[in-house]
Amino acid sequence: MSGRRVPPDYILLLTVAALLALGLVMVLSASSVVAGAQLGDPYHFFIHQLLWTVLGLIGFLICLRVDYWRWQGLSRLILAVTLVLLVAVLIPGIGIATKGARRWLGAGGLTFQPSEMAKLTMVVWVSSWLAARGPDRLVRFARGALPALVGVLVVAGLILKEPDLGTAAALAATSLVLLYVAGVPVGQLGALCALALPALAVIIFGSGYRRSRFLAFLDPAAHPRSTGYHILQSLYALGSGGLFGVGLGQSRQKYFYLPEPHTDFIFAVLGEELGFLGGLAVLVLFGILIWRGFRIAASAPDLFGTLLAAGVTTMLAVQAIVNIAAVTSVLPVTGIPLPLLSYGGSSLVFTLTGIGLLANISRHAR
Repeated sequence: MSGRRVPPDYILLLTVAALLALGLVMVLSASSVVAGAQLGDPYHFFIHQLLWTVLGLIGFLICLRVDYWRWQGLSRLILAVTLVLLVAVLIPGIGIATKGARRWLGAGGLTFQPSEMAKLTMVVWVSSWLAARGPDRLVRFARGALPALVGVLVVAGLILKEPDLGTAAALAATSLVLLYVAGVPVGQLGALCALALPALAVIIFGSGYRRSRFLAFLDPAAHPRSTGYHILQSLYALGSGGLFGVGLGQSRQKYFYLPEPHTDFIFAVLGEELGFLGGLAVLVLFGILIWRGFRIAASAPDLFGTLLAAGVTTMLAVQAIVNIAAVTSVLPVTGIPLPLLSYGGSSLVFTLTGIGLLANISRHAR
């Protein structure tokens, strides 16, 4: 496939640049106390995030330059590599276990999280599968949506074994959106959701720590020193920020009150330091990113481009919504990072790579 190229969506790029710059500033602010106390270097996490940003921008530039439809032919190979990595991370002695979870590969200070790669891999593979069949064949569930769902369930099941329910659920939600965009009948999607809800309940209440997290979400004040601690400290941080915040770098909750202040709960530190207006600015930036992403999907020249853009945008939207909802006690804590803002190398690299795909699709817009 070939065609004319136009400049990439500059509103998308400027929005991403603003979120990325804000993320670097907030990682420095939120992590400096923990890094200084535990590692003797208050800039440790910031420097690592800066290096991962460079790697992510390389991935972004590659995807910006390589025509997006070329990834369709590589989707099966990418899926196979991802499956190998997801299996490897579960093998004792190969996967790195931290805080009861086995989610990383690597050695020394260089680690890699295959589940972050799996998010983008599944968007590419599911988009490729659905686009190759087209809306007419997708009406027949057994030949259309079912094989794609089997692939999603296999990947989600491996991620769930790590365990990482949040990422697995985000993957499933994104896949449902892709099925809808591709033309799978709404009745079939409704039946899938009806089957998924009891399964989700079994997964949550069948695990002790997941059940305790869910119950703490319903009433965090009932468990102020255990499972409710995270969310209470997050709410304290957001509440003390007021309208304008206590000032950049002046957070008190990051002094060992707020768990994971530079990763899962970075939005709470941002709300404390920059106030309601700072948090609102982040919401507006994510709103613009999501708007431009779906606009790119609507103007893509083919079904694969539409699905790919919609999938990348949905994955970013789901992660942002779930993270901010958890920090504000609207949803249970899941451990999903806030795209472009939270500390985390694998997440940042594959987020920027996915945005590179979005930007490339925008260059071929109708």
